[in-house]
Amino acid sequence: MKTRILGNQGLEVSAIGLGCMGLNFGYGPATDKQQAIQLIRAAYEQGITFFDTAEAYGIANEELVGEALAPFRKEVVIATKFGFKDGNATQVQDSRPERIRAVAEESLRRLKTDVIDLFYQHRVDPNVPMEEVAGTVKDLIAEGKVKHFGLSEAGVASIRKAHAVQPVTALQSEYSIWWREPELEILPTLEELGIGFVPFSPLGKGFLTGAITENTKFDPSDFRNIVPRFTEENRKANQKLVDLLGAIALQKEATPAQIALGWLLAQKPWIVPIPGTTKSHRLTENIGGASIILSAGDIQAIDDAFAKTNVQGDRYPAHLQQRVGK
Repeated sequence: MKTRILGNQGLEVSAIGLGCMGLNFGYGPATDKQQAIQLIRAAYEQGITFFDTAEAYGIANEELVGEALAPFRKEVVIATKFGFKDGNATQVQDSRPERIRAVAEESLRRLKTDVIDLFYQHRVDPNVPMEEVAGTVKDLIAEGKVKHFGLSEAGVASIRKAHAVQPVTALQSEYSIWWREPELEILPTLEELGIGFVPFSPLGKGFLTGAITENTKFDPSDFRNIVPRFTEENRKANQKLVDLLGAIALQKEATPAQIALGWLLAQKPWIVPIPGTTKSHRLTENIGGASIILSAGDIQAIDDAFAKTNVQGDRYPAHLQQRVGK
């Protein structure tokens, strides 16, 4: 697989990474541990060198990633995150310096490593100045415990404040064909400052694969049950977007997911999407997205077609939307 550079500090990663959250958090019952380890190792064997986890995905998620990648630790880049009270995503944000340091130590142990390659603030903490957050990570970098600093779902003001203290290597936020808000202010800011972009949910939380319909029933523990965009009514209304993607994929002898990933990769050379999956065949399919070549004409045709459709439903319920873009 081809590689890309995130940020001005030279962090080189595979053109597509693997989001590991869904292996045991957010999308229903946890995957069997050995199956999850096999999936992560299969990703590495097929060229992926960039793996994403977080304290808030549960202790088991970091431990799983650490164990799976231990045999080839020096060949991969592991990203993890801090930023919630007690490491619980349902709690308030907590990026106090002492908390950041505590999370770093815990993550190092769980990941079975002596350095965190990319350490993100999971969500901006309104009660801790960004300068303090960036300064704390800067100290951890000086101590050799962290290599690169990242932010997640941060707004332009926070990005600029952080970058002035410690250069930000990457911003991780949602971005896909059906969620394009980052194009307004975020992408121009990242380009100006030399910061890489790591889109999560590049396949629209699974919807852009075509595997989800209005009749799909999610597990009671699945996060999508509370996402407005995934109500039965909105799934039905949004189906035309998937149908459109499918028609384009047919012309390219690809799948809708591969077109969606190829579209993202074509936007900027410093964009690295991190689709997640629990299925080996989906993993291989997603990796195939890195080989999709879309011409300027293809991109224009996709953009024109999507511009004529309105995505129905917000991407987050109101209480979660309040945490982003700060």
